[in-house]
Amino acid sequence: MNVTKIREDFPILKKYVYLDSACMSLKPRQVINKINEYYNEYPACSGRSGHSLSNKINEEVYKTREIIAKFFSTRKENVIFTRNTTEAINIVANNFKRKNILITDKEHNSNLLPWQKNKCNIKVINSKKDNTFDIEDFKNKIKGTDLIAINHVANLDGVVNPIKEVIKIAHENKALVLIDAAQSAGHSEINFNKLDIDFMAFSGHKTLGPSGIGALIGKKELLEKIEPLNIGGGTVTDSNYNSFKYEDIPLRFEAGLQDYSGIIGLGEALNYLKKIGFDDIEKNELKLNKIITEELLSKVQLIGPEDYKLRSSIFSFNVNKFSALDIAGILNSSRNICIRAGAHCVHSWFNKHNLKGSARASLYLYNNEDDVRIFVEEIKKIIK
Repeated sequence: MNVTKIREDFPILKKYVYLDSACMSLKPRQVINKINEYYNEYPACSGRSGHSLSNKINEEVYKTREIIAKFFSTRKENVIFTRNTTEAINIVANNFKRKNILITDKEHNSNLLPWQKNKCNIKVINSKKDNTFDIEDFKNKIKGTDLIAINHVANLDGVVNPIKEVIKIAHENKALVLIDAAQSAGHSEINFNKLDIDFMAFSGHKTLGPSGIGALIGKKELLEKIEPLNIGGGTVTDSNYNSFKYEDIPLRFEAGLQDYSGIIGLGEALNYLKKIGFDDIEKNELKLNKIITEELLSKVQLIGPEDYKLRSSIFSFNVNKFSALDIAGILNSSRNICIRAGAHCVHSWFNKHNLKGSARASLYLYNNEDDVRIFVEEIKKIIK
């Protein structure tokens, strides 16, 4: 993978050391150009008008649904466009009111609050001391569970959960599985059919795509059984004053005019990722995380396992006497380094451990050794 060449597609990297991709990835010029193409060449509504502009965007939306389906090895009718991972999870949660839900202790608020809102009986799998997944605790708590909602990669510390084993055990116990793939969809291969996933959610803004677009992917037989979160224009084939008839899956879930520029931008982003390949992306992230870990492990309070190979692309940490916001502010003002600071929407875990938050550096395909060397150098200055 030629990172130098890739960086040419992200001009903002000439000014900033961007280490905040777990929050939001940058967008390559190809994605931005595709978005502009929509507004410049066919700025119309999909599927509701008979003119050529409408037909063109309808074709582009159809193409993107196919791109997503192929990218995750599923069928296009299983792909529902949403605003983001959060909305996708809410669609599922809205249909599991008062059910027995099993989650991990490191779930993002987007995979915690929807279950609370729907009055679910929530059980929590506690992580091991090193913050990795405790398969034995999971086995002890799976009985009687209707659905396990679990992140593939924790945005708190980058730990990759063993979803293949989790899904197998869950299905043996007649439980469904929802995978929060927000942190993994743009970093590693996910084969929806092979893994036998029931529901999966991801966001465009973490996969080189636009913000405000994402998808829920589900087995069609399960999607047929659940109610849409919103209904309105585009979700029915007919209506009268007392009744209506739903559209087929997935259209019944996509109420109102959609974010068409976001949809086709997401398709372009996934094409970009496919051309590079996940093997090279993962190798680059691990190489850079190795440098950070070896340089800083003994000098900071690391959150997560010490082995960088278990933390994907994330380095979450604290420094004595400094708040996470202090660290982020100093890095930004000193060398234009962008990192995340706070509770990372995992307040539950930080409250459990009596911590206020952490600083978090996160890596992606456009980061290079210069980025991490500058970051390490500045953290050492702060410590000194």
